[in-house]
Amino acid sequence: MTKKQIIFSIIESPTHPFLTPLYNEAGIEELCFKHMRKLISKIKKVQPDYIAAEFFYGYGNNYAGINISNLDVMLYSLQRYSPKTKVIIFVDKSEKQYVDKLNEILPLHAVLTHPVIKKDLLDILMT
Repeated sequence: MTKKQIIFSIIESPTHPFLTPLYNEAGIEELCFKHMRKLISKIKKVQPDYIAAEFFYGYGNNYAGINISNLDVMLYSLQRYSPKTKVIIFVDKSEKQYVDKLNEILPLHAVLTHPVIKKDLLDILMT
């Protein structure tokens, strides 16, 4: 018997797509987090198969100095606690040009542009 796959969804904005039915269809258990620090704390105890998160580039805010985006700290935590986790990023078309910089921290499994096409995500989850 194979263990059920787990996906952690970090939902930091209303633009994060509602994908729970899709994950259920794929036989993947979803755990949702509204705060990145809670997700990082959970990663230390449970290593998910996937993480789904939205990318927000740090233009002039506190991300812009050292960090590229809202996801940097989480990716550094994955390096240490769960390096096999596959990261799926949702991004607005206007910010897609900045996402590749995250691959320098940890290789991303997939990048999907809003609006997310559910079939594309399902194909990614099945590979």
